[in-house]
Amino acid sequence: MAMTIHTPDLDVAIIGAGISGISMAAHIARDCPGHRFALLERRASLGGTWDLFRYPGVRSDSDMHTLGFGFAPWRGADAIADGAAIRDYLNETVSLFDLDRHIRRNTRVTAADWDSAAGCWRLVLTDAAGAEQRLTARFLVLAAGYYDHDAAHDPPLAGEQDFAGPIVLPQFWPQDLDVASRQVVVIGSGATAATLVPALAQRGAQVTMLQRTPTWFIASPRQDRLAQLLHRVLPARLAARLVRARNIRLGAWFYNRARRAPDKVGAWLKRRAARALGPAWNEAAFTPPYGPWQQRLCLVPDGDLFAAIRAGQARVVTGHIARMEAGGVVLADGQRLPADVIVKATGLKLAVAGKIALSRDGVAVNLADHVNYKDCMLSNLPNLVQVFGYLNASWTLRADLVATFTTRVLAHMARTGTHVATPVLGADHGLEMDDTPAFSSGYLLRGQAMLPRSSTDRRWRLNHDYLADRAFLAKDPLEDGVLRFDRAPQPLAPAPDCVIDTPR
Repeated sequence: MAMTIHTPDLDVAIIGAGISGISMAAHIARDCPGHRFALLERRASLGGTWDLFRYPGVRSDSDMHTLGFGFAPWRGADAIADGAAIRDYLNETVSLFDLDRHIRRNTRVTAADWDSAAGCWRLVLTDAAGAEQRLTARFLVLAAGYYDHDAAHDPPLAGEQDFAGPIVLPQFWPQDLDVASRQVVVIGSGATAATLVPALAQRGAQVTMLQRTPTWFIASPRQDRLAQLLHRVLPARLAARLVRARNIRLGAWFYNRARRAPDKVGAWLKRRAARALGPAWNEAAFTPPYGPWQQRLCLVPDGDLFAAIRAGQARVVTGHIARMEAGGVVLADGQRLPADVIVKATGLKLAVAGKIALSRDGVAVNLADHVNYKDCMLSNLPNLVQVFGYLNASWTLRADLVATFTTRVLAHMARTGTHVATPVLGADHGLEMDDTPAFSSGYLLRGQAMLPRSSTDRRWRLNHDYLADRAFLAKDPLEDGVLRFDRAPQPLAPAPDCVIDTPR
């Protein structure tokens, strides 16, 4: 008996209700009002990273005028905002675009199979009680970020079982942990450690930041005075656009300058740190073995990390751990660091596709076998979009670009009566592959084998230049000889044309 092919349950299924998912949903709601979509969120609350991370001092590591959405400008007083303010902002954006009715909370997508005959994705969902459900969607958007929410990078250390106090991972911070008058060793020197050290010092702890290698730090005001001035004298939307444009260009200029002249930029960063630290300055502790922006720069709002060190509430020690003992950490050179609490700020564990088991017609899909297309789609995988934000700028900048591109694709399909969009790459493509990571961050190197591949060809790479990407995506046609549009065996009901905006 022939199988009856039905219209899919959804036009678009969006995995994750964090920054990426909210951006995608808002664009679809605003620009494609005839499309049926849902955000499938595994947690009880929206916000993604900003709902999960609750460690002391958690804050943005980019300015909020670019970490905020282009279509919903940040209005807060602080340009570097704490986690609670960011959660509030995301909830306000959801309310503004009436997205809450589209969010299915406590819904985990465990598998997604592309059914070529039906021209849709077949999803397997699990609710909070463990009950399994099925759902079909024409388009699948992977917007769950790039790291594992269930596990951090947690390298085992010799003698951990001997330590008498708690060993804490920032990703799963115990909210009842009291650090007042206690000695805390924070292992790591990345963004999380740079945030935790001053926050723990403010809570009365005596903190040691134990680093294997130094990190580049840059102090920045928590509040943007120019932004505040512009908002006082200009209409709100114009002021927001000007501040966002300035910050985008300033960030791009500084990044490019750091990559072209790392010695000069490194010397400048060290001079700034030396002035901030005064007598506490230790050049060796603040001179990384790599150039600025070979890994992400660590932002220090209002110089709080430097202030904690200068005040004697915190210190930086460089060394390798030999073992832990009941009272603290023993380094390879024999130095002992006393500790009542140890925090392993040792980094993220990379995860792709929200840890969903992807397949095509029942055959497992390995994303590393596919090539990035226009910063968001993947070679030979139909109706699939993956959001992977910038590493040298705000994540949201790419999320907004990807959402705009996706609505352009949906609009084109609605106008042409097509249902399947596939970036086609033949086996004899002749592309020159470029799989060298743009950054040497540990989590990227550890997870490189899981990531889609990149080419030197602009269409087939994950680029890291927002201004160039914005111009390219705006001018390069959808019908570019690569992205193929087909009809599914069972057409969807006609959808209204989409109204497409240009990202700011």
